Amino acid sequence: MSEKIKIAICGYGNLGKGVESEYKKSDDMELVAIFTRRSPNELNVKSGVPVVNISEIENWKDKIDVVIMCGGSATDLPMQVPEVSKIFNTVDSFDTHAKIPEYYEKVNESAFASGNTALISGGWDPGMFSIMRVYADSILSNGNTYTFWGKGVSQGHSDAIRRIAGVKDARQYTIPIDEAMERVRNGENPNLSTGEKHLRECFVVAEDGANKDEIEQTIKTMPNYFDEYHTDVHFISEDELKLNHSKLPHGGFVIHSGETGDGNKHVVEFSLKLDSNPEFTASVLIALARATYRLNKQGQYGAKTVLDVPPALMSRKSGEELRRELL
Repeated sequence: MSEKIKIAICGYGNLGKGVESEYKKSDDMELVAIFTRRSPNELNVKSGVPVVNISEIENWKDKIDVVIMCGGSATDLPMQVPEVSKIFNTVDSFDTHAKIPEYYEKVNESAFASGNTALISGGWDPGMFSIMRVYADSILSNGNTYTFWGKGVSQGHSDAIRRIAGVKDARQYTIPIDEAMERVRNGENPNLSTGEKHLRECFVVAEDGANKDEIEQTIKTMPNYFDEYHTDVHFISEDELKLNHSKLPHGGFVIHSGETGDGNKHVVEFSLKLDSNPEFTASVLIALARATYRLNKQGQYGAKTVLDVPPALMSRKSGEELRRELL
């Protein structure tokens, strides 16, 4: 076997722990370090690799092939990736869709100047869903693409609820509306508003003595999160939340409806059903780390997205194996 790709993890939340558990299934990779903003002795890592404060990351230059960036999209990745990509090849799952173009430009500038390759916005959406949207739109250009998310836990929306005064804990599920999906599958090409495609269901543990009516009203009117949706709020006990809502499932559908010839209709559909959002996202990032390493060896520097990655570069299999087994 050729020399293993040396990876590191930056950020040790749900996603970082997912990378730590899943990389071992790739026999061409070796985890060499975990970087954190916390005190390293606070982390109880399962892999036994060195845990290093992020302030010392530059000391690991030339010891790591790809750093998998596992911070959040709101504040962590926009600050960290432009700096880390000056030193290492990076992979991240930045998922604020509207800000991807400006994020790309910022990361591209830092990575290209350093001769590094930075794969941004990997995961399942953006990521795998992005690829399917491009495939479908390219093949059936006379058509429309629809993306439905769920049923699944939205970690960002759950966090937004937990920040409300009087809330002890919460989970929020994004749920696609069946009637809207059926209209799309039937080839109707409807114009659907945000609230017509999804609804939101919230399970909330309130602090003792908290005003539940006020909490519910705050949730339902929260701009950019809930105000455009039909939102159901359920108040439950902490034990019930732990028993029934401790996992992080997710998934969704990309559906493209288009026409060819004289009104012949076609529907392309791609779906995911995930028991663990962070573990699946981690698995995608691991495959993309392999591709990023190979792109860098080819001299393809700067920021890249999944749309720039040939599928074969993500695979552990050889070209001959791919042609024989999967083509």
